[in-house]
Amino acid sequence: MTSRREVLAGAALAGLLVPLATRAKAAAEHHDHNVRHQALIDVALKCVGVGDVCLAHCVEYLGRGETSLKDCMVSVIEMLPMCTVLARYAALDARRLKEFTEVCISVCDDCAKKCERHAADHEPCKICGEACRECIEVCKVLITA
Repeated sequence: MTSRREVLAGAALAGLLVPLATRAKAAAEHHDHNVRHQALIDVALKCVGVGDVCLAHCVEYLGRGETSLKDCMVSVIEMLPMCTVLARYAALDARRLKEFTEVCISVCDDCAKKCERHAADHEPCKICGEACRECIEVCKVLITA
């Protein structure tokens, strides 16, 4: 059973992500677009999407009184806003993108490590950890460019 707080939190997060996802999709569908950091935008939004699924999975387990995924849930909660901003910074080709990317690597690494602990038994955690690792690799390419 979903609490009112969970529904409101999910609605608030969706309200933040819909404009970003809509702009990213519109840019991708525009044939002559030249988005400099499209791979970074795509991987950051992937982290947000699979992170939301992982978070919902953790909340479900926590609601049953099972606290084994608590650390995973906290790391996903920390990763979600970082990757949301990363996608926006990449879309804007923001001046501090490389600096922000370095911090995002650390946050994604923390999240991946927590998710990987549960990967064998929890598919959403496995997928989230893999997405974070992919994001780290794309971030490293940007930093070394």
